[in-house]
Amino acid sequence: MRRTALASLLAATTALSLAFTMPSRAAEDAVVIPAPALDAAPASGIQTAVIAGGCFWGVQGVFQHTTGVVNAVSGYAGGTKATADYQTVSSGRTGHAEAVEIKYDPKKISYGKILQIYFSVVHDPTQLNRQGPDVGPQYRSAIFTTSDEQKKVAEAYIAQLNGAKVFNKPIVTKVGALEAFYPAEAYHQDYLTLHPNQPYIAYNDIPKVQNLKKLFADNYIEKPTLVNAGKATN
Repeated sequence: MRRTALASLLAATTALSLAFTMPSRAAEDAVVIPAPALDAAPASGIQTAVIAGGCFWGVQGVFQHTTGVVNAVSGYAGGTKATADYQTVSSGRTGHAEAVEIKYDPKKISYGKILQIYFSVVHDPTQLNRQGPDVGPQYRSAIFTTSDEQKKVAEAYIAQLNGAKVFNKPIVTKVGALEAFYPAEAYHQDYLTLHPNQPYIAYNDIPKVQNLKKLFADNYIEKPTLVNAGKATN
């Protein structure tokens, strides 16, 4: 099943349909992986990481529950400003990936730790141009680096994980320089927190947060760091 453009009038129908088609267990399981042997050097000030790993609802949700993250915004990376809207990106022809911009305090969490969480609980990095039920290049696994150091750390970590054969298949995550990040529409922000019982979220994304709590207890925070001030609803 491919996630298509949202429309408020169809939300209830979509949720009901998903509820009757979901299997009994989550599509993606977390994988216990070693920490990166090479990490970014200690730094001062808020740093930025941009990653893509399937639907940005779940990626954002995980990092909103991660200590040291001061903001996590869903958006688009890899294409132009003119095509950075959900309906156009969903065509799969824009070059954009659904991505999340993570602002973090390097004194509380390192870039390497962010990547470890990304590869372990956020998504399956061996799936090419898809993630779980979502198919298309807009759901690809990608790391958009903001410095040469980030590029070096990311590439070394992928080589480390592939060398250790942590996954059954090679990692397909692409590493490339970030040209621009465009925040997604307001209704995509904080989606996991605002709609925890929406069937797509309950099946695909809540387990990711649960795995974060289980596998990275020292990096987990119960109260999410939200983009928007709002009351969570079901």
